[in-house]
Amino acid sequence: MKSTLLNMTAVLFGITLVASAGVGVVNMITVEPIAAAKAAATTAALSEVLPPFDETATEQMTIDELPITVYTATKSGEVAGYAVESMTKQGFNGVVRLMVGFTPEGTIYNVNVLEQAETPGLGTKMAEEGNPLLRSVKGQNPADKKLVDGRLAVTKDGGDVDALTAATISSRAYIDAINRAWSAYRSAVSGEAPADAASGASKSEWKAEEGAAATDTDSTSTGADAQEGGQDE
Repeated sequence: MKSTLLNMTAVLFGITLVASAGVGVVNMITVEPIAAAKAAATTAALSEVLPPFDETATEQMTIDELPITVYTATKSGEVAGYAVESMTKQGFNGVVRLMVGFTPEGTIYNVNVLEQAETPGLGTKMAEEGNPLLRSVKGQNPADKKLVDGRLAVTKDGGDVDALTAATISSRAYIDAINRAWSAYRSAVSGEAPADAASGASKSEWKAEEGAAATDTDSTSTGADAQEGGQDE
């Protein structure tokens, strides 16, 4: 066949059509398993942060312009607890997402880290069982803690939450997400609109400190571990 602009265009169009159809078929095949896996992960997280329950009702909120999901868990028709899928964008490497469980009275039942991309061996310890952050809040009502401007804060910021060693920014992010969860819990219980909940140092202070950490790294050491280590005194 003689090569012409018309038949080359037709061939290219045919290849594009086949490729698009293939992508569509793959998407159809995978969309349900992906949704099922996500639902299973959410159910597992709820089970870890809540007392025993029969079912949950879901409510969507926006706090500090971030999407928050509240799961009201019931057992035999009575409220068993509240789980809040909370998040922050103030992690050392971006988004940190938590599932925070509360008893009906407001005590933090447990915390599950759903997503984080912090420095291995430092900020990633927030996901370890029994880490200092979790020990500082699990089994306690935030209202009974030492608050700074009405919010939980790490000791470096005047609060009484123990931070991860050499990972202050990651620790602040974890507590920021918990403060947002606490705000959502109070809104779910009271029926009032949730209040903004940004905690700890101001965002400008966080960024300034993060910049200082990077500068310290350039002048004294190399690697992500050293960079995160520069956050502390």
